[in-house]
Amino acid sequence: EWLWKDPARRERLCGIYNNIFNSIRPRNYDGQHIRFSGMNPEITLDKHQVNAVARHIYGGNALFGHAVGAGKSFEMIAAAMEAKRLGLSSKAMFVVPKNILGDFSSDFFRLYPSANVLMATKKDFEKRNRKKFCARISTGDYDGVIIAHSQFEKVPMSIERQRLSLERQMNDIEMGIAEVKEEKGERFTIKQMEKSHKLLEVKLERLNDQSRKDSLVTFEDLGIDLLFVDEADLFKNLYLVTKMRNVSGVQQTEAQKASDLFMKTRYLDERTHNRGVVFATGTPISNSLSEMFTMQRYLQYDALVNRGLEHFDKWASTFGETVTAMELAPEGSGYRMKTRFSSFYNLPELMNLFREVADIQTKDMLKLPTPKVNYQTIVSKPSDMQTEMIKGLAERAEKIRSRIVDQSEDNMLLITNDGRKIALDQRIVNPMLPDFEGSKVNACADNVYRIWNETKDKRLTQIIFCDLSTPKGKDKPIEMTEVDGEFVVDENHFSDVYDDIRAKLIAKGIPRNEIAFIHEAKNEMQRTDMFAKVRVGAIRVILGSTSMMGAGTNIQNLLIATHDLDVPWRPRDLEQRGGRVERRGNDNPEVYIYRYVTESTFVLY
Repeated sequence: EWLWKDPARRERLCGIYNNIFNSIRPRNYDGQHIRFSGMNPEITLDKHQVNAVARHIYGGNALFGHAVGAGKSFEMIAAAMEAKRLGLSSKAMFVVPKNILGDFSSDFFRLYPSANVLMATKKDFEKRNRKKFCARISTGDYDGVIIAHSQFEKVPMSIERQRLSLERQMNDIEMGIAEVKEEKGERFTIKQMEKSHKLLEVKLERLNDQSRKDSLVTFEDLGIDLLFVDEADLFKNLYLVTKMRNVSGVQQTEAQKASDLFMKTRYLDERTHNRGVVFATGTPISNSLSEMFTMQRYLQYDALVNRGLEHFDKWASTFGETVTAMELAPEGSGYRMKTRFSSFYNLPELMNLFREVADIQTKDMLKLPTPKVNYQTIVSKPSDMQTEMIKGLAERAEKIRSRIVDQSEDNMLLITNDGRKIALDQRIVNPMLPDFEGSKVNACADNVYRIWNETKDKRLTQIIFCDLSTPKGKDKPIEMTEVDGEFVVDENHFSDVYDDIRAKLIAKGIPRNEIAFIHEAKNEMQRTDMFAKVRVGAIRVILGSTSMMGAGTNIQNLLIATHDLDVPWRPRDLEQRGGRVERRGNDNPEVYIYRYVTESTFVLY
């Protein structure tokens, strides 16, 4: 609308639309695939990828909410290159998880071999090098600048914009307090909002912490006018000003990285008239209605303001209601009443508003050529010691609810984490306990060896995911003793689950050089080399955590099975784990996802 009002701008806009049409019309189009100008002639994009690019070119801010493995990296890269070619953008920045920096850069050159790309390394964002690297971004004519999530946070906004953002938050809280007082709401709610207001008064100092950010080069100085954020759901913990204080799923805390991203998206909205931000994630909404509101604030804040829905309470009262129901208690000993958002009003209107920016494509909609997945849950019986430990968790939880124990000494989060450890292996809690033969760690080792032995001729590969009891420090020698002609692991030398599993696999007959930990790769070069060995079957069993080997890891070529040894905190993590094996490019027509649980514990799939 802003462009259309002026005749000269309207004529230029028509010319741009003409160029867009000429660039994406079906040349050598077979009904499913297409190539953009300047792309590698050996690569063609699928129809849903072309649609995603067009969504951004025509519509501005966008959310590529495509299923895991749909090719979102190519979508973002192609969208940036087309926007620059058409004069809609001059410099794009890609913010991606640290573990896929190298892979994303490789994808960029694979799709556009002649592109001018700058990728940040770990050294580039060390304090002594940060200013120099930011100066390179500012003065260079790059098609794409690729940095990690943690590095992006270290490039600050100007002091003026930070101050303006804080003042807006404080004003929102002051209005919220006035509304609660007028409605004669609970005193507890008012106190909580007043506490939030006081925290904002010191937030400016925390945002300008010089150990994390440099004030000499700000985000505005970089010349970035198009921002792509991969795995954008990791920024969902954005502050909310709300009167709802006891409703599950309504964010009560904020993450600094989310507040920082929100400031930068608002700056780009002002500079580009809502055309400068693109999010990509396979799990845009995982388990809370407020996550949709957060995505809308990032991508269509002005649209919410125009409809009077920029405040969460107004938005929530328009589209949803809270429902109180029985839920399983965290410690697994019984049930309790819990209030959540679970019913919706005006759902068609909400979806129409959300679809102004969101391009949602599920697995069922895409029908990608992925292998058939067989899910199997392997249940292990608990040891007597594990049973006693679980009973102890219930007793601790009861003391917390009765306020016998102070929250600083023990709380439900600690109980939940201890419960996950107990369900995995009793030796994590107490290394002096014996190795229980029927544990799920032993069940996993037996299963991995069986598959390794059965697929020797094809050299198929496997992934073991475990977020708990990860390896610490340097590689340790494996202590094994010979018993009746067989080598067994020395129980008295338990250090972590990773080393324990590797020792057991070696004792069964798997060569040590065919087993790797993702934690052993200390930089991008080592990680790339490790993944290359997995792709060709030189490494046949790789162990890693979801954060280091989940989103963006492409080692599916020979992957026959993944093993979920523990349950991650977030639903998105299960989706990302499964996406490593259920992915295009896997040569196996049928694959397996094994999930291991310990009976009578509260860690269940």
